[in-house]
Amino acid sequence: MPFMTTEVRAPSIPIYLAGEFVEAGTPLEVRNPADGEVVATTFQAGADELERATVAAVEAFEETKRLPSYERHAALMHVAGCIERDADELAVLLSRESGKPIKDARGEVARGALTFRIAAEESTRINGEWLPLDWAPANKGRHGIVRRYPIGPVAGISPFNFPLNLAAHKVAPAVAAGCSIVLKPPSKDPLSMLRVAGYLAETDLPRGAVSVLPMDRPTGDAMVGDDRFKLLSFTGSPSVGWKMKAEAGKKKVVLELGGNAGAVVDETADLDWAVERLVYGSFAYAGQVCISVQRIYVVRDIYDEFERRFVERTRRVKVGDPLDPETELGPMVDEKAVQRTDGWVADALASGARALVRGDADGRWFGPTVLADVPRDAMICSEEAFAPVVNLFPVESFADALRDINDSRFGLQCGIFTSSLDHTLLAHDELEMGGIIVNDIPTWRTDAMPYGGVKDSGLGREGLRWSIEDMTEPRLLAFARTPGER
Repeated sequence: MPFMTTEVRAPSIPIYLAGEFVEAGTPLEVRNPADGEVVATTFQAGADELERATVAAVEAFEETKRLPSYERHAALMHVAGCIERDADELAVLLSRESGKPIKDARGEVARGALTFRIAAEESTRINGEWLPLDWAPANKGRHGIVRRYPIGPVAGISPFNFPLNLAAHKVAPAVAAGCSIVLKPPSKDPLSMLRVAGYLAETDLPRGAVSVLPMDRPTGDAMVGDDRFKLLSFTGSPSVGWKMKAEAGKKKVVLELGGNAGAVVDETADLDWAVERLVYGSFAYAGQVCISVQRIYVVRDIYDEFERRFVERTRRVKVGDPLDPETELGPMVDEKAVQRTDGWVADALASGARALVRGDADGRWFGPTVLADVPRDAMICSEEAFAPVVNLFPVESFADALRDINDSRFGLQCGIFTSSLDHTLLAHDELEMGGIIVNDIPTWRTDAMPYGGVKDSGLGREGLRWSIEDMTEPRLLAFARTPGER
């Protein structure tokens, strides 16, 4: 195992290339966003390493596509068990490399184990169907069988904000489906997924079935147009994702992109619950979540009371050391993200917005910020903030709130706080979203559900069963009885 080291500080971690841990490419320092400490040194693969991994993935696919489901199940269950066994150590590693508060890091590790476990279960039920084809006299005696077959080598690209679990959502369904995969984890925090690669190396998967290679963007972009990959699965920014789709050629593309998630609170909602959950959803992991709460619409009859409670709870959000179990908000990914956020907030204030709570910018840290009277076209409202900033709006009615939620180029998830069945059903009918979460925040996700968006928020769905469908293709076998048999 590459993490078995007696070094106390800054170990050197090899990358996982075609079934082997190797020291190849350019040295890459991984630093803790909270204090700049070097957590470890690993390597950034170059063109040569990517080519070796790609060739290996193509060769391994000839074996992975024939693996029986029990072997795929066993490999995935092994990884899930290892993650659960090493959960505490993995959570600390994840927190140190990403700056994520430790309680959230523990949650991500638990979800990572669940992702591999669900994939294991789904690997045993990749079902087909029998089709009657005798719908016309000429087709008498004909029937068909449809089976799903793995699509081929997969190129996976995962982001920094969930370095373990979002990467797992690429690797686990690929293994379950019988595909090989080359994964580009985030260069800012690849260590937890390299640790998972060690668990994969202990299985009986064919050599080259999985490679985990940190790469710079130009190297990773080479996978996008490479026809040897039959599917591209990308999670990241809309501007990058849609550009990749245009360059992907004939391969299938699944995009899980950004959002500016909204939430609605109506007059029947449990305000204590809504406030507590919406504060968490606004500031968890410094707002660096695709479904972080960015816009909250509250019916006017209860708006003043909601604002009072929300501001009061926001002022109690604990900012500090990510390894402190009490910390709720840690650092942002880098100084550039902080400067962008501070600029967007300043622009909104200059355009008439009011700061109910104004967070300070300090290095990689930005305090929780609550704005009101924000112009709808302000960047902090209309674009994906990816920051600990939330905008509050009073609305005259629930229907008005739904219209305002839809007034966005994004459509990932939305949260609805209500006790009204009529409002729940209306939201389901009217909201242009990939998912609607009732009586919880849009930031909520469980890994078995279909997850993805519409409009600029993406294409296709993740969630293990849905990912496996994308990573397999239906193939028809049609039978005809001979005339003598009829």
